[in-house]
Amino acid sequence: MAETNRIEYKRELNNDLDIEKEVIAFLNYSEGGLIYIGIDKHGNVVGASDIDSDMLKIKDRIKNNISPSAMGLFDVVSEHKSGKELIKIIVASGSEKPYFKRKYGMTEKGCFIRVGSAAEPMPKTMIEKLFSTRTRNSIGLIKSHRQDLSFQQLRIYYEEKKKPLNKQFKKNLELVTEDGSLNYAAYLLADENNISIKLAKYKSFNRNELIENNEYGYCSLIKATQSILDKITIENKTFASITPKERKEQRLWNPIAIREAIINAIVHNDYTREVAPKFEIFSDRIEITSAGSLPDGLNQTEFFEGFSIPRNKELMRVFKDLELVEQLGSGVPRILEHYDKECFHFTENFTRMVFPSSIMTISQVTAQVPRKYRASTAQVKELLSVFTGEHSRLELQEKLSLAHRENFRKKYLQPALEQKLIELTIPDKPNSRKQKYRLTAKGQVYKDKKKSKPGSM
Repeated sequence: MAETNRIEYKRELNNDLDIEKEVIAFLNYSEGGLIYIGIDKHGNVVGASDIDSDMLKIKDRIKNNISPSAMGLFDVVSEHKSGKELIKIIVASGSEKPYFKRKYGMTEKGCFIRVGSAAEPMPKTMIEKLFSTRTRNSIGLIKSHRQDLSFQQLRIYYEEKKKPLNKQFKKNLELVTEDGSLNYAAYLLADENNISIKLAKYKSFNRNELIENNEYGYCSLIKATQSILDKITIENKTFASITPKERKEQRLWNPIAIREAIINAIVHNDYTREVAPKFEIFSDRIEITSAGSLPDGLNQTEFFEGFSIPRNKELMRVFKDLELVEQLGSGVPRILEHYDKECFHFTENFTRMVFPSSIMTISQVTAQVPRKYRASTAQVKELLSVFTGEHSRLELQEKLSLAHRENFRKKYLQPALEQKLIELTIPDKPNSRKQKYRLTAKGQVYKDKKKSKPGSM
């Protein structure tokens, strides 16, 4: 194992190790990085000795010796490698660059940047450039228009986790601005606010017929998040299919992925626009929309690989304290274990995640599919005609020269599946990225019949 631009090895935590320097370099680096304590410079795993004590020391040093605050931008966890226990420090790229050692300030002696596999002093010109483009409209810097806020709900959630809040909690959780005023993060976490998260449920594939409209908000964002999670859990019904050998049960959406998506949308929403995330349940999918596209400095490739630039580090800190999130950058990779990248849609102002329902009963399909989406003889016939074996959805779209995914799914793919003319190659994992489709025996008969004799199905 060798060090890289994103991985740094340290044999042990001692007085000679400048851990602040390494963390600052990753905070100022566009991709963040990982620091392992217990691996020597040659990549040999030697293990860390006093894990618990060293982890506390690292957290305190990062908290007290780095400015601007890095709280919510790092995790310190233990990890096992080669039978030995290590300390892993996960550092996200920060949005308030340049980060620096407090005792040296914003100077070449205090600022560092990752260059190759080393932390190097940051040139003065880079320091000035980063400072000039620093994010100044974050929820931690915006003053709340209400200063008469209470936090009883937040206290209850912390007490449930055996982490009671003390008198200094507003400062410790960075809920105040430099002049001591409550900030917008405090407003979002307060018992009362004007933020409402909407959850709508529709009868069919479109928004024409609303059958349920719920609002979860005007309260602490933690309470609203828990209400959304509870509601989606109820909606995520389990369906069973019985075969001669076994009974198979499956949820509409993968529960791990959908939980990560919900929390990701809430934590990373751009609240400076005063727009809350939106959740919409259709007969064939769930859509989760949040304000704001990818943060500056993060492209789609980095996003899908798990690199993280938390938009709201104050919220991330609280959500992590309350165990609603785990390690930094773990949410998107977890979602991608169950769904394709194509489920994510980015625009200039919004991010939308679309997760197809894994199961629809025949009665649901008959009752809910609008007439314009019902099986068309010509369209299904056209789909069957391009099969030459097993094909992915994208391959089939390309063969048919169809660019619009939803149109293909509703007018071609779904009707053919309902009529049992085609089938999944991995039926137990309908959302697998390796999923393909093939003709059934019935579909092959139809295809052969259409070749020899034109007609209707």
